[in-house]
Amino acid sequence: MSWLDALGWAGSALLIYSLLQARVLRFRVLNLVASLVLTAFNALLGIWPMVAMNAVLAGINVWFIRRLVHDRHDDTAYEVLEVGADDAYLQHLLRVHGEDIRRFFPAFSGVADDGAPRSAFLVLRDTETVGILVARRAADGVAQVELDYVTPRFRDFTPGEFVYRRSGLFLDRGYRQVLTSPGMVAPYYEGLGFRREGDHWALDL
Repeated sequence: MSWLDALGWAGSALLIYSLLQARVLRFRVLNLVASLVLTAFNALLGIWPMVAMNAVLAGINVWFIRRLVHDRHDDTAYEVLEVGADDAYLQHLLRVHGEDIRRFFPAFSGVADDGAPRSAFLVLRDTETVGILVARRAADGVAQVELDYVTPRFRDFTPGEFVYRRSGLFLDRGYRQVLTSPGMVAPYYEGLGFRREGDHWALDL
């Protein structure tokens, strides 16, 4: 196999692999690289219609990537909606994403009806659900997060930055400190100003 054949196969394989990505930003980046590789491959062979098609696809991916990266820190991109702990749509989301939730929150067993003051919120982007947040009042002025789940499609973005630092969600409810769920797998809180405390993270508001 020549290096040119290898280039074509690599571009095709990467293009197929990009289509398997659930994360929208990762899909766009991989698809862009595949389009650029295939543009070069077809240019070397002189197949100009394929060069034009892949060049256009690369341009489309660049446009979407710039828009997605810009929206990562846009305060208007997200909205937090409070729902009841027994809300039918919330329960549906917990069931649909149950296996994935257990991967990252092994201690979470659902929105328990144990009498503790507990709130549930949906993080939205337009009409699409980005994540689920469940918290209870652990002490005066202290919110204990039990679930902070982000759907796979939006894990390349920063909805947590909006929820914890910009939305006013906790301050508006009189909280002075937020404690994250103990034992969360692959926590992302360090970049948001949280500090590590044992098996959880803490944020002073």
